[in-house]
Amino acid sequence: MGIRFILMVNKQGQTRLAQYYEWLTLEERRALEGEIVRKCLARNEQQCSFVEHRNYKIVYRRYASLFFLVGVDNDENELAILEFIHLLVETMDRHFGNVCELDIMFHLEKAHFMLEEMVMNGSIVETSKANILSPIQLMDKAS
Repeated sequence: MGIRFILMVNKQGQTRLAQYYEWLTLEERRALEGEIVRKCLARNEQQCSFVEHRNYKIVYRRYASLFFLVGVDNDENELAILEFIHLLVETMDRHFGNVCELDIMFHLEKAHFMLEEMVMNGSIVETSKANILSPIQLMDKAS
């Protein structure tokens, strides 16, 4: 499968977007998010962006006030996931113009839609920013 979940979290540890590719109960998700967010936010910038937690490898990166955390299988390539996170941020930047926490909060459906264009069943299926954004641009024109 590869990717198990994707989280976008602010500096205070509040989850702004959560997308899961495996079934977990709401209580399990809440507990997992709390543990991971505390663990990742407590790390300093000199530490690497990979953390092992339970049966996941967490790959994370901070952009301004948002942390992008991706939970993957232990055999997944960490550098490829860092590139995926960067692609996600660049894609959101292209659409929103320097994406920030408020863009995610006020346009959550668009952020989820971008993720759905990029990832299917935990596998990365699209990496072209133009292909990812074209359906969203069509929806924007229609409204």
